Amino acid sequence: MRVLIIGAGAVGFYLARRLSDQAQEVAIVDPDPAKIQHAADNLDVLAVQGNGAAPPTLEAAGLAKTDILVAASGVDEVNLLACLAASRQDVKVKVARVRHPEHFAPGSLLSLQDLGVDLVISPEQECAWEIFQLLATPAATDLARFAEGRVQLMGLRVRPGAPVEGRSLAAFDQEVGDRRFVVAAVVRDGETEIPTGDTVLRADDKIFLLAPSGQTRKLPALAGHDTHEVRRVIIAGGSDEAVYLAQHLSQHRISSTIVEQSRRRARELAELLPESLILRGDATDLELLQMEGVEGVDGFVALTDRDEVNMLVALLAKSLGADRVIPLVHRAEYMGLVDRVGLDAAVSPRITAANAIFRHLRGGSVTSVATVKGSRAEALEAIVSAHAPIAGRKVRDIRFPPGALLGVLVRGDEVIMPRGDETIREGDRAIFFLLPDALEALGKLIR
Repeated sequence: MRVLIIGAGAVGFYLARRLSDQAQEVAIVDPDPAKIQHAADNLDVLAVQGNGAAPPTLEAAGLAKTDILVAASGVDEVNLLACLAASRQDVKVKVARVRHPEHFAPGSLLSLQDLGVDLVISPEQECAWEIFQLLATPAATDLARFAEGRVQLMGLRVRPGAPVEGRSLAAFDQEVGDRRFVVAAVVRDGETEIPTGDTVLRADDKIFLLAPSGQTRKLPALAGHDTHEVRRVIIAGGSDEAVYLAQHLSQHRISSTIVEQSRRRARELAELLPESLILRGDATDLELLQMEGVEGVDGFVALTDRDEVNMLVALLAKSLGADRVIPLVHRAEYMGLVDRVGLDAAVSPRITAANAIFRHLRGGSVTSVATVKGSRAEALEAIVSAHAPIAGRKVRDIRFPPGALLGVLVRGDEVIMPRGDETIREGDRAIFFLLPDALEALGKLIR
């Protein structure tokens, strides 16, 4: 499979790195010579400097022999023109990053289909939705959905005294009986492990569980967490992500307050969000945060355009007693700090956008994939074909590669937590958790 990526920013570079690591043929285009040099020096890709909407640049990047185009630059017009050019070359899949996809709603003068776009991704909207889900599930550090929402992946931190602490998974499984979840991965001291029945969970472990979506409310209690209703959220920064998040909160009757330093932007927000309280001020102002009642607020989200400010504001809010604190983080090195400094979760636009795009980049039987923040693992969903080596075999008889675990089978409307005597059938949706080293070997089993 050959993938052409337009834009070598955070999203484009991340996608290119992931794909090149998986031995895919990748080309990347960007007008910035420094970004192109960085890609050429650090990735096994064809790096082409130039305008991603210009035919000569696209030709030099090999558009004519491309299977998938991902237009992920920061300029909507470039992305849309690149997709239009790709449609003229019969590129199979065209993905466009668009900041405001609502401009192409039904009835608009131009539709995405007119421009040859198969999938539109808005990282801002994707981030807002992920943050809303994390706020609505207060104990979760990570969330992802599979099988059209019927299966959910949830990350949880094990608290001291939790029911699973100090227990092997096999022993806990026997006590639970007809369990409706599987512990798919454990992160301990920064190392990711695909667990076995002998794995013993400890306090402060981060565990990732797969379960039917209707069962996820029961999962936080296993890791020692209480649940409570979210009623009020404070948002630092008036970014596009903040607007989309406030709209989600309003739709669910959760009050929101946005703190924005720019007078002009604060006025715009007041017009866009009549049901939100808009305050003009500096979110790093300790006195302002105290006056607005950050102590005990159900959720605090830092959504400015600077990672350093988001981390600082999040730490201030946490120190003042905010219950659930989530910063927006672009830089990979800051994601690793989130757990160490005691923040509840973080959202990365590049990872969120990549997870939304990846299902269209895999091809074959694989329909969905999610990178798991703060770990080396990913969750992968595949449809079992008639010719797959695992089709028609019992789970106990299959030798899955080390570092891969079969978590859930979805068969029609039925969600199955597979035991050893379960037979995998053609057409089943199989959801795996795996480490990167296991991807190639697992691929041979499911194709």
